[in-house]
Amino acid sequence: MLSTVFSGAVYGVDAYPVEIEVDAAMRGDPQIVIVGLPDAAVKESKDRVHTAIYNSGFETHKGRTTVNLAPADKKKEGPIFDLPMAIGMLAASGEIEAERLHEIAMVGELALSGEVRRIKGVLPIAMCARKRGHRGMIVPSENAEEAAVVEGLDVYPVRTLRQAADFVRGELKQHPFRVDMGEIYASGLNHQEDYADVKGQEQAKRALEVAVSGGHNLLMIGPPGTGKSMLAKRLSSILPEMTLEEALEATKIHSIAGTLKAHTALVARRPFRSPHHTISDAGLLGGGTHPVPGEVSLAHRGVLFLDELPEFHRNVLEVLRQPLEDGNVTISRAAATVTFPCEFMLVAAMNPCPCGYYGDPKRECRCSHNQIQKYRNRISGPLLDRIDIHVEVPTIDYHELITLKDGEPSKEIGARILEGRACQRERFKDVQGVHCNAEMGAKQVQKHCRLQPDAQELLKMAITELHFSARAYDRILKVSRTIADLAGMEEIRPEHVSEAIQYRTLDRQLWV
Repeated sequence: MLSTVFSGAVYGVDAYPVEIEVDAAMRGDPQIVIVGLPDAAVKESKDRVHTAIYNSGFETHKGRTTVNLAPADKKKEGPIFDLPMAIGMLAASGEIEAERLHEIAMVGELALSGEVRRIKGVLPIAMCARKRGHRGMIVPSENAEEAAVVEGLDVYPVRTLRQAADFVRGELKQHPFRVDMGEIYASGLNHQEDYADVKGQEQAKRALEVAVSGGHNLLMIGPPGTGKSMLAKRLSSILPEMTLEEALEATKIHSIAGTLKAHTALVARRPFRSPHHTISDAGLLGGGTHPVPGEVSLAHRGVLFLDELPEFHRNVLEVLRQPLEDGNVTISRAAATVTFPCEFMLVAAMNPCPCGYYGDPKRECRCSHNQIQKYRNRISGPLLDRIDIHVEVPTIDYHELITLKDGEPSKEIGARILEGRACQRERFKDVQGVHCNAEMGAKQVQKHCRLQPDAQELLKMAITELHFSARAYDRILKVSRTIADLAGMEEIRPEHVSEAIQYRTLDRQLWV
């Protein structure tokens, strides 16, 4: 007897449909044969599935069982086909009636006891099932919230193979699982960190406000203990809320990477990723025999924070250049070539020298000139050019710490940022792929970054005397546009350009 069960598999950040055909022949030796380019984990499914069927109280087939995973020309990976294979075997052997199998899709890993375990990549598979026209989908109970965010698809969570089989044959009545999107978004807005906790560092906080408003990359330089990490970790409290489209994009990536926690519906809060400086280039960009997202993709629509920037391996920093420009990363392997999105805001922090106290008025630097140059040259000029804003974070002495009042709350900073973002949203409403000033291309810069004559003369003088590169010139224009937006002005004035130039004074040519 032949049966067909519908499922799906992940490729990159999207999914494609997989049909699982099961033939239970009455002849031949009692064995299970899986075809359709299965990997080792899929091949091992036959033992898990056979044992799970038996331990769930069903009769196992006595003849030869052939399982085909179509399309047969694509590699199938992982244990996600355990549950549909088991249901297909039960339907093919006559254990259950399978009238509803064409209406629903299903995924899930099976334990030997018949328990259904959570899997990775449920969200893109659920979106694929809806697009294919399935009315419902059976998923592990721990993945129910994730799948239920897909509108137009009824999600049925199950804990065991027996429960799934009873539901398919109509013996178990179960209502579709629902999630409250309003509650999900509200939970993502609860921030424990607040810039009110940060005393002083007004220049650094202003630079962060400009950076977030325009989506600009930022580098903080200062001695140890000045609050660089503290400032960066509070960025989430002033970042604009994610739209549903952005949340779905980020959730798909985290689901595929396996970093989405059980019973989590959406990544409703913008990601903040802070990898250690010992990370490899594959860990940062993504990779593996079967490519998976790296830190740059996990930071998609959020922030990638690189603390102690010069301590990262040179080759790791250099591979950042292309993702920063293109907003995506392509990984080519013999098995597959996949592209992951990685539109993130880069925030980095570093000391001014190996000991950390170059230029500090309180403590003497112990580093030689050559040591300082070697340390700073770990960051290449092309990478530094791609960082729009450079800001110094100086030491705050004890007297200032005890006399300064609490800083401005994140809520007030965030309100100004939203006003600046509203200007940009209106400006780029008809431009595909541009959401903020940092993403402007050459045509948008030429159109929206026209300077007053005085501002143009100021910028010309800065480029000539400070030896900025052409890319740095482009960054200054974009940052000036953002500063003008925060001021609520359509035209870019000299004071806006002056502030933007101030954020380029740590370019390579000026590091002496």
